[in-house]
Amino acid sequence: MHVIFAVNDVTRSAAFYQDVFGWPRNERIDYGEYIELCAPDGTLGLCERATYERLTGASPVAPENGDVSPAYLYVRVPDVRAAIAKLDEAARPLAPLASRSWGEEAAWFADADGNVVAVAQTSS
Repeated sequence: MHVIFAVNDVTRSAAFYQDVFGWPRNERIDYGEYIELCAPDGTLGLCERATYERLTGASPVAPENGDVSPAYLYVRVPDVRAAIAKLDEAARPLAPLASRSWGEEAAWFADADGNVVAVAQTSS
């Protein structure tokens, strides 16, 4: 799977996702305004808003006043509490960690650009 987020600052966003998840950069893809991080199940692309608009022909909505993206990245991690500790320092909490009906514990956060990321772990 390949997901691309529109962001205001590629460098800041890359540092955020690398710090939280430890995902390395795809060294073959580095255009300044677009980079990719290698996640276990695919890649996360980070694209500056102007480039996103030029490539897609559509202007990405810039969340305002606490709004968030209408989609989210759902990341299964080996230690959900450790991931939440990192996210608590660098992201805005949305929904707290709770047991979910599908057999996982999950929590949701918004990054600095209003992109939403959930972290989850199979319930014990």
